[in-house]
Amino acid sequence: MYITDYELFEVPPRWLFLKLTTSDGTVGWGEPVVEGRSHTVVAAVEELLDNYLLGEDPARIEDHWQAMYRGGFYRGGPVLMSAIAGVDQALWDIKGKQFGAPVHELLGGRARDRIRVYQWIGGDRPADVGDAAREKVDAGFTALKMNATAEMRPIDTPATVADAVDRIAAVRESVGDEVDIGVDFHGRVSKPMVRRLAAALEPYDPMFIEEPVLPEHNDALPAIRQSTTTPIATGERMYSRWDFKEVFETDAVDLIQPDVSHAGGITELKKIASMAEAYDVSVAPHCPLGPIALASCIQVDACTPNVLIQEQSLDIHYNETSDVLDYLADPTVFEYRDGFVDIPDGDGLGIKIDEEHVREQRGNVDWHNPVWRHDDGSVAEW
Repeated sequence: MYITDYELFEVPPRWLFLKLTTSDGTVGWGEPVVEGRSHTVVAAVEELLDNYLLGEDPARIEDHWQAMYRGGFYRGGPVLMSAIAGVDQALWDIKGKQFGAPVHELLGGRARDRIRVYQWIGGDRPADVGDAAREKVDAGFTALKMNATAEMRPIDTPATVADAVDRIAAVRESVGDEVDIGVDFHGRVSKPMVRRLAAALEPYDPMFIEEPVLPEHNDALPAIRQSTTTPIATGERMYSRWDFKEVFETDAVDLIQPDVSHAGGITELKKIASMAEAYDVSVAPHCPLGPIALASCIQVDACTPNVLIQEQSLDIHYNETSDVLDYLADPTVFEYRDGFVDIPDGDGLGIKIDEEHVREQRGNVDWHNPVWRHDDGSVAEW
C-alpha cells in the first residue's frame, strides 16, 4: 500500500481539510490550518506531500514525521508545523482504518471513557456574558471560557480592569461555584497589566488564566505564576516539544494547551503531553477549529491520563457561516452530555466526513483575524 493522491479543501468558516488517498482506496482526513493563513498552509502541505509522501507507505508515521520536520534545514513555526499536523492526522486516520481500530487503541488504549469539554461565551470583545453563561450551563456544560478583555494598552486604566472584573463577576453570579470559568488573556495583556488583572480576577476563582502574555514573553511566566493562586495556562502558539521544554523546566505553567492542528499533529501532541505528565502539568488541547481537529484531539485525550478538559468550537463566535457538526455525516459522534463527550469507537479518527457537503462548501472562505488599533492609531494585540 502506498499514498497515491491528495486533495485540499478550504471551507467556511476558516478551515482547511486534507483528504489523503492510498493505493487500496483507503482515505484519511486531516485538518492542516493556520486560521487566516490557509492559502499559505496549502502551499506548505503540497510541498510536503509532493516531496516526501506521494508513493510512500502511509504506515510509517513516525518516519514520515521525522522526514517532514527534519528534512528541511529550516523547521518549526506555525505554517510548517500546521502542515505537518494535518498530514499526520490523515496518516493516523488511515492506519486506524487499516487495522479496524480507533487511533487511541493504537496509542495504548483508553485511559478514560469520556472527556470533559468547555464552551465558549462572549466573543472577541466580551459582552453579555452573564446571560450567555446561564444559557450554556442550562444546556449541560459545566465549564466555560471567555475572553478577559478587548484590546488593552500596555498600562491601562483602573476602569478597564474594573470592566473585566464586572464581566467575570456576572458569570460567577449567574452560574455559581459549581461551574468552572476559564479566562483567556489571549496575549493581549502586557506584563504590568497581567499582575493587576490577575489579582483583580482572583476572588472569582477562574479555572485558569490562558496566555497571560504572548509566547515571546514566556520567560515572564514563572514570576506571573508566583504572583497568583490562579492556574496559568498557555501553549496554543507553541508548535513542538522543543517550544514547551522551557516552560516545563522553569515550572512556569499549570496547564498546557497545544493545538493538534498547529503543533505537529497527533504524533507530536502525544509526546508533548507525555513530557507534561513528568512535570505534573495538565493538558487541555486547544481546538477552536473543525471536526477533524476535534476528533484528533479526542483520540489523544482518550489515551492520555493528564488531559484535564477539551476545548471545542460548537457555537463559538468565529463560526457564523458553518459550525463544527456541519461537515459530519453523523453529527451524534460529538453529542455532549452533562458537560462531557464520549470517546468515539469508530475506526481511525472515529468520524465520517460528509464529503459531498465539503465539496459544496469548498473555496467559500476568506477569513482573516481583524487588525485592532488603540485610540491613538497604533496596532493592538487581537
